[in-house]
Amino acid sequence: MSSVAEAARRVLEAADPYEKVKAARAAARAWRLGKLDHSFAVAMPDAPARPSLPELLPPNRMPKRGKGGSERGRLALLHALAHIEFVAIDLAFDMAGRFGAGFPRAFVDDWFSVGADEAMHFAILERRLRALGSFYGALPAHAGLWEAASVTAKDPLARLAVVPMALEARGLDVTPVTVERFRTAGDEASARILQRIYTDEIRHVRFGTKWFEASCQELGLIPAAHWQSLIGTHFRGVVKGPFNDSARDSAGLTRDYYGAIA
Repeated sequence: MSSVAEAARRVLEAADPYEKVKAARAAARAWRLGKLDHSFAVAMPDAPARPSLPELLPPNRMPKRGKGGSERGRLALLHALAHIEFVAIDLAFDMAGRFGAGFPRAFVDDWFSVGADEAMHFAILERRLRALGSFYGALPAHAGLWEAASVTAKDPLARLAVVPMALEARGLDVTPVTVERFRTAGDEASARILQRIYTDEIRHVRFGTKWFEASCQELGLIPAAHWQSLIGTHFRGVVKGPFNDSARDSAGLTRDYYGAIA
């Protein structure tokens, strides 16, 4: 029998997008069916494998993509979102494989299911790109998305604070506006995909908040105060509005966390 860590590492070591999606689905299915040991003897790689395309550029060299008003702008936005979901597959499986030994089995339940969701999100975005005459890899992509994992590689609370509770939470703020832009442009098919992703991401942020608060309780820490401290240390961005308070509340991420430092 293979282990949680071995299955997670296979996902991270798959460079080809199709193979990564396939490995993610296989890992989630194997865990759900009880075919993986709850074992963590295999270390996670420092960074996941990547395909030859898209070209990865530092943030300051990324071309401006606009707000999705033109067809070209919408393609660029869909490509950027596909890349975010592609990296999110690795972030979810790295979470489980790197930190799962310190949590109950339900931690793996949650993050393997997140990884399977992210694989599905990437697959439907990539399929949409192809339907519109493009493909994943046709445009450059952001090279810095794995940085959040690198700077939190030794602290599960920092990882939870930065990835689901800051980066994914920001997606809750901006996605509804993006959905409306696609609808206004007459691209209902893309709008439906983004709405599906938005609904799933609320649950992903909720998992982050749940495990963060459980760990804080165990360690005698005040969750909101500790989150603010970790964000100040590890987050390379700015916590800024406007905020989708209702979606954040649904995910357990109340204003107690972000209001004071926004």
